[in-house]
This record gives sequence, C-alpha cells and structure tokens, in this order.
Amino acid sequence: MTAAPSNRWVSPAWAVAATVTVMATVLAAGRLGPPGTMLVAGPLGALVVLLVARGSGLGADDVGLGRGSLRRGAAYGLGCVAAVAVVYLVAARLPVTRSAFLDERYRLDPGAAVRTAFLVIPLGTVLFEEVSFRGVLWGLVRRERGAAPATLVSSALFGLWHVLPSLRLHRVNPAVAGLVGPGPAGPFLAVGGAVLVTAVAGVLFGELRRRSGSLLAPLGLHWAVNGLGVLVTAGTARWS
Repeated sequence: MTAAPSNRWVSPAWAVAATVTVMATVLAAGRLGPPGTMLVAGPLGALVVLLVARGSGLGADDVGLGRGSLRRGAAYGLGCVAAVAVVYLVAARLPVTRSAFLDERYRLDPGAAVRTAFLVIPLGTVLFEEVSFRGVLWGLVRRERGAAPATLVSSALFGLWHVLPSLRLHRVNPAVAGLVGPGPAGPFLAVGGAVLVTAVAGVLFGELRRRSGSLLAPLGLHWAVNGLGVLVTAGTARWS
C-alpha cells in the first residue's frame, strides 16, 4: 500500500463501486456457501479491496495501515477491549440485562466458543468488515469528501450489511424477542433495530478510525463486541 495518488489507475467512482461489489460478493458467499466459507472469503475479500485501494491511489495511511499510527491504534484497541470486557461481565450478572446473553446461536461448549471468538470471528467477520468499511471505503470517501461523509457513508452501508444476519434475531435472542413482541411486526422491528444499532456502531468505529488514524482501533472494538460477546454468552449459558 505505497501507491501515491499520481499513480491512480482506477477512478474514485469505479473504486467505490468495485469495493461495494466485492463486499456484496463476500456477503453472498458467506450466506450461501458451506460452513467455514468466510474463513477463506473474508481474508481473500480483504486482499481484493486493498488491491482496489492501491489501484485508486490510496496509500497505507489512507486505509489505516500506516506504520506511524500502529502504536496509537493498538492503544485505542486494547482500551476498547478492556472497556467492553468490564461492561459485558457486569451486564451478564445483572438480572435486567442477563437475557441479552442467552442467545441460542452461541450456546457453545468451551472449545467451540474459543474457536469462534479467536478464529472464526477475527478471520471470518472482523478482518474483512474493518478493512472494507473503515479501511478502503472510508479512505476512498474521505479523500473525495472528507472524514464526516466517509463515516456517514460507511456507517449506513454497515447497517445495511446486517440485514441478512439479523433475520432470525427475534427467534434466537430472548432480549430481542421481549423488545419486539410476538406479533407479525416483530421480525421487521428486529431487523430495523439491528440495522440502526449497527449503523450507530459504525459511526463509533469510524470515529475511532479518524482519531487514531489506524484500523487497529476499530478492529479492537469490533472484535471485543463480537468475540467477547461469544465468550460471555457461552459462559452465561453454561452456568445458568
């Protein structure tokens, strides 16, 4: 990732379109492919969008991978992991929030929970999403329009990205089911809520990316929310 803007051979519009196309392709592969598809499609997709970024003239700093920002990004990321760990451990013990950690998808034995948290989620989810949304897409829009539009665009698409994964959310998570109710509107409310929540999370990830200058900051927070969530959920189910 060392190409200068003068070496650009892909126009900004085509680069954005190509990035979104790769994202859609990876999403479809993950939904339609056999189990474990994202362990290959995620890293491969991340590499492809980075090549698109290089072709559009973005450098390492533009996509959050510059050496100069790694230490700051790591500090932000580790701080986020620690903060999420404290919040999850407290919430899992409080009766009012405990039901949020009874998600049927993550009633896993300890070995499966560890594999999911430290292998499946980092390689199959976090890597591709952060490189695509807060790395390449954010960098492309920021170069043309500025940081605020970059965060808004990437966050809106990040919310829409979670439509398919949230289709069964009202069935597998008691907390969500209690919020949306049993009526026919429940699935739509669950999906709409998931899109809104993840779009807001995208704004936070984007701000971390802007402040730290590094992808390590949103990577840390993203993994903590998902990976620690799996570990705490598995532990809560085991000891319920």
